[in-house]
Amino acid sequence: MRVLLTNDDGIFAPGLEAMCRELAEVGEVAVAAPASPQTGVGHGISVLTPMAVQRVPVEGASEGWSVDGRPADCVKLAMIELLGWRPDFVVSGINAGLNTGMYMLYSGTVAAAAEAAVFFRVPSMAVSLQVSPSPEYARAARVARRILECYVAAAPKPGSCLNVNIPSLGGGLPKGVHVCPQTLVTTDTVYRKETNAAGLTAYRFDGGDPELTAHPNTDTAAVREGYVAVTPLTFAMTDQAMLADMAAWVWPARLD
Repeated sequence: MRVLLTNDDGIFAPGLEAMCRELAEVGEVAVAAPASPQTGVGHGISVLTPMAVQRVPVEGASEGWSVDGRPADCVKLAMIELLGWRPDFVVSGINAGLNTGMYMLYSGTVAAAAEAAVFFRVPSMAVSLQVSPSPEYARAARVARRILECYVAAAPKPGSCLNVNIPSLGGGLPKGVHVCPQTLVTTDTVYRKETNAAGLTAYRFDGGDPELTAHPNTDTAAVREGYVAVTPLTFAMTDQAMLADMAAWVWPARLD
């Protein structure tokens, strides 16, 4: 099995290193990851500026590239230019922090997996670990490997994408796996007001707590209860119900 590994925390992030070591036990791994942290960039790509690429050794990887771009760039560039082969799976992570609920929309980790699934039809998996004082990346990578092995055994169809969120492992292994939908509840966003070096008022994003608004039987609730949340994702954005309703709307006969 051949795997392309990427992330949004940067090529030297401990989560990526742990994931690479674990994946190397089950197949050939190539890494293409951002040269610097890209948290919260979503599915942006580099259009106006060229991307510098450097070879970087990564423990466990047959090849490694540092890309001066975003997570989706890394996958796109690897698939088109860098790899000499087509991966069987693309893994993105391990991200430092959960990507549950509507936070998926901001996630570079999920975006990289989506890039592989949507644009290249390669089954993919995004992996994130709940924030804790001492993140257990090595243990989380072993959990992620078990999830990937189940995914591989199921022979997923081209374009499949899983979002995997692992609870903090400070208290031991997860209780199990919950296959569940994302929660659609939004959270209260918090900004911290400060003054920058130029004396101007500035606002720093301080996140929000997804656990405060978690609904039962969703990804956020599963992680809160100590389970690994596994959510299959789709990226068709058309609202089919509204599309049917709109057929009955009275539209102007002329637009002049």
